[in-house]
Amino acid sequence: MRGLAITGLAALLGAWAIARAQGAAARTWDFQTDALDAAPAGFSFGRTGEGREGKWVVTRDPSAPAGDHVLTQLDADGTDYRFPVAIADAPRLADLRLEVRCKPVSGKIDQACGLVFRYRDAGDYYVVRANALEDNVNLYKVVNGRRREVEGWRGRVATGTWHALAVEARGDRLRVYWEGKPILEARDDTFREAGQVGVWTKADSVTSFDALTATPLE
Repeated sequence: MRGLAITGLAALLGAWAIARAQGAAARTWDFQTDALDAAPAGFSFGRTGEGREGKWVVTRDPSAPAGDHVLTQLDADGTDYRFPVAIADAPRLADLRLEVRCKPVSGKIDQACGLVFRYRDAGDYYVVRANALEDNVNLYKVVNGRRREVEGWRGRVATGTWHALAVEARGDRLRVYWEGKPILEARDDTFREAGQVGVWTKADSVTSFDALTATPLE
């Protein structure tokens, strides 16, 4: 009986250790410790295309899902082929689940919020983005600075509302989730290697982001 008890305890401790390790593998940015009206720590900023690079600062939003500090892109430069990005300095992941809460605030040309993954540089990466002016969610690959649609979905994307956007990437399989539900799946092998993760907007979009979470997948 004592042996069984020890074995059972060991199994429980092993399961706890595995669960703890898996939890530790996920990385979440909620911006709560970042100063308001300043860029968050641990991010680099850039732009695909033309126009200004963007103004990424931490702002206060009491309606945010993970505390009242959020990351907002404030520069409403109306250059159409303009994609400001905020990229986490670490980690670099290949197979992953990446999720964010995002709120399209304003924009006459676009009201876009996007997730960037397997990012190599400002000209080469995957992005999945929702657009409140078009009521759609599209998956793109950006190759040598040119954006190409991989797959798309039409559905409600509201301005001034917090939404849940997520993507899972395993090898060449890419699956996108909107408001917790799978909406599209595609296969593409343009980028297979580990890359950085981050968030993205388009043109004159003013967009807020919260609870950006990257989880490695085995």
